[in-house]
Amino acid sequence: MENSSNITQIIMDTINNIFETLFSSIDNNLYSVLDDITFINSDILHDKNFENLFGTSTSNGILLIANSFLLAFILYYATRYLIAHFTYTQTEAPFSFIIKLVLFGIAMNFSFFLVEIFIDINSNISLSIRNLGENLFHKNICFSELITTINTNVAIDTNSLNIFSLDGLLKGSLTMSLLNLVFSYSLRYILTKVFILLSPFAFLSLTLDKTSWFFKAWLRNLFSLLFIQMIVSIVLLILFSMDYSSSNLFTKFVYVGGIYALIKTNSIVRDFIGGISTEVSQSVKNFIRFKT
Repeated sequence: MENSSNITQIIMDTINNIFETLFSSIDNNLYSVLDDITFINSDILHDKNFENLFGTSTSNGILLIANSFLLAFILYYATRYLIAHFTYTQTEAPFSFIIKLVLFGIAMNFSFFLVEIFIDINSNISLSIRNLGENLFHKNICFSELITTINTNVAIDTNSLNIFSLDGLLKGSLTMSLLNLVFSYSLRYILTKVFILLSPFAFLSLTLDKTSWFFKAWLRNLFSLLFIQMIVSIVLLILFSMDYSSSNLFTKFVYVGGIYALIKTNSIVRDFIGGISTEVSQSVKNFIRFKT
């Protein structure tokens, strides 16, 4: 009987050691990365390979393709305008088309700088929210500081972790949830770059009435991806405003609720303004679906 108890204890200690090593590795390595991929600023654009891909002039990169489409739009309008004289169908006035062609053609070729300004405005707003928290609570409002808070103030000790206790289950749930955030926000980071690359075509689509829907869809999805950053800053601000000094069960579950809110941020933004899904649990069909 005693041997059975010893074997059981050895198994439990082994499992605890495995999870302790896993959670410690995640704590020490992932959360600083989570800050980098969540709080996006114009630095996302200033990667040499990305700049070359976007195009440093109208003669290379994505901009070259976009300017080729600009010529195609001109040919399309000219053909459509010519046919309209024979079919007596209504078409856009040439003066109106030329004005839009010039304005949105310029916007297309300067889309890199326009998107850069847009991203920086969003980044500065989210940064001001976090700076407010730093001034009020004297803590860095970020994920790295967040995990320190849970491990110290919420009394979940990774050095003596017992996965079979309530604290251990909470720690496991929180760690896996934050790991889910890393995947979700990594996907958001990539999708943001994708929509930035589409920006020349988005501005170009405004040239014709029949293609202007593309700009609206592009703007809504890019804005929703960036707006997530503001919601995350507000949720973190609320989490750091909580008093965790009592270390009771209530504060622990409130913290779990806060992490769940961070996971559901993308769904909240999509319900509010629309946009594309970045939830890693979504099927491929739902992942590429645009919310109208």
